[in-house]
Amino acid sequence: MTTTLTRLEEALQPLVDRAVELLAGRRVAVLTGAGVSTDSGIPDYRGQGAPVRRPMTFQTFLADPRARQRYWAGSHLGWRHFAAAGPNAGHRALADLEVAGVVNGVITQNVDGLHLQAGSRHVVEVHGSIDRVVCLSCGQFFARQDIAARMQGDNPWLAHPDDVKLNPDGDVDIDAVDEMVVPTCTVCDGMLKPDVVFFGEFVPPTKFTQGSAIIRSAEALVVAGSSLVVNSGIRLLEQAIKRRLPIVIVNRGETKGDSRATLKIDAGASEVLVALRERLT
Repeated sequence: MTTTLTRLEEALQPLVDRAVELLAGRRVAVLTGAGVSTDSGIPDYRGQGAPVRRPMTFQTFLADPRARQRYWAGSHLGWRHFAAAGPNAGHRALADLEVAGVVNGVITQNVDGLHLQAGSRHVVEVHGSIDRVVCLSCGQFFARQDIAARMQGDNPWLAHPDDVKLNPDGDVDIDAVDEMVVPTCTVCDGMLKPDVVFFGEFVPPTKFTQGSAIIRSAEALVVAGSSLVVNSGIRLLEQAIKRRLPIVIVNRGETKGDSRATLKIDAGASEVLVALRERLT
């Protein structure tokens, strides 16, 4: 038994052993959610103890200028904390498993970019990435860092207090927005939006197709840190079920896929992924 595995709760050890039996010698697709990033200091929408959130919907963002002011003000403050987060042991374990030829790709519902920072190379960000901004009129992309610099110049009143409470989408709650100057596209003066999928917005078909391709070329599926509440996750799980792949779900608390998984491990993603790396490489 490896050093890391002996640190797992004794009750989890047979579950990890069973996961190794299911995954050994197979190409493994991985679907990740917010629970993979909690050890990096990024909170989870639906994890145990998570507060009730009513995030900005795409329809409200488009229709309400004041809502856009509030969103961009909070997003600017939250993004700096969000961007300062680094990969954790679970992210690094998945990158190592890819290098070893065990993992054939990571499909992530997260927008934090931490899988790529950790060294994973075949990553599909189905909900986009917070470090990019897109113009909804002309399609021009901008680096979030450049937009943040413009916003700070246009809104010097925006403080950056140390006690900002970060939300899972890189936003913070803020009410004083009357003076907020919202950034616009420097190409066409169109409306800008972070390149992430808002609530009420569809996952881009190309992204879902790329995620589906990872499932099709895999021989097993690991779901890590996702409650599978979001439609994109369930649809990908259904594809794995249809192909009768072994499915291992690692998540604290219940998920919508538990009854259909080959194995469910109710534990933190990082500790289990590290244990799997040590057993499968």
